[in-house]
Amino acid sequence: MTYTTTELDALKRALATGERRVSFGDKTIEYRSVEELQAAIRTVETEIARNSGKSTVRQLRVMTRKAT
Repeated sequence: MTYTTTELDALKRALATGERRVSFGDKTIEYRSVEELQAAIRTVETEIARNSGKSTVRQLRVMTRKAT
């Protein structure tokens, strides 16, 4: 599915205002929790990045400590 930045903005606006119901044109989606809404935002951001040719940057930090 192709997502738009307008849809992403609507999701972020809903998260910022505490709403769980988001409307895109003639569609309305109600998310069960904030976590579900955040997951939808991550999905849309990833798809937009993929469709624009940008890759998602992930960073992994490993810290070790010498045992004494």
